[in-house]
Amino acid sequence: MRLRLPEERPTEPPTGYKIAHPMLSQDGTRAGFTGVSLGGALPYGVLADASCVYGLRHRAPNRRCDCGFHCVHDRTAAEALLCTAEHRAAVLLEVTVLGRYLRFERGFRYARQRVRTATVGPCACGTVAAALADAGWGRPGWRALAPSCAGCLRGRTSVSLAGFARLAGERLRVVAAKGVSVAPVAGLAAADGLGVPELAAEAALLQARLDWFQAQLARLGGRAPDSGEKG
Repeated sequence: MRLRLPEERPTEPPTGYKIAHPMLSQDGTRAGFTGVSLGGALPYGVLADASCVYGLRHRAPNRRCDCGFHCVHDRTAAEALLCTAEHRAAVLLEVTVLGRYLRFERGFRYARQRVRTATVGPCACGTVAAALADAGWGRPGWRALAPSCAGCLRGRTSVSLAGFARLAGERLRVVAAKGVSVAPVAGLAAADGLGVPELAAEAALLQARLDWFQAQLARLGGRAPDSGEKG
């Protein structure tokens, strides 16, 4: 006799947690994620279907294979993975488990997922992240990103947290985890669906890029044009 495991029929899709590296397409028009272990070579979008990383034609997840998306039940267990040196720049994802899934003691292996929230850790200097900047590695056609404050961008390719959410689409929420506090810019009010923290991060990012541009002009011996100069 073949042992058949009980089938679950939940009223709502299960929720899980995982870590991943944020990715930006080479042309800067798309955003996504890539895993930290099995399947890390294949970037995926906010809403995505799993496939067998070994190229086999069976549907993921297959009981005799380890293909499919992976996540854990407990948020704390996923956060613990961020403590390792190789995962410090990864982000924490809250996902909805969709389609077929296999339940394990600590989590799920499943066929389809929707990323609901991405929590970005602090910059390497300890300051709350204002952007995601080029991490110095990537995949063909994709740049890996890492959390960065406005002061540490130094001209690297970057996108603000709100900008990453817009590029990723599917109503993704991107939030910054706690770090060293950064005072918000006075006078900013919520607009276009963004609150004061998001707008403050956008303003800090723009200021950092302006500071870098002015520093490059000074290094090259150039001088910014004076709008009040008389002809």
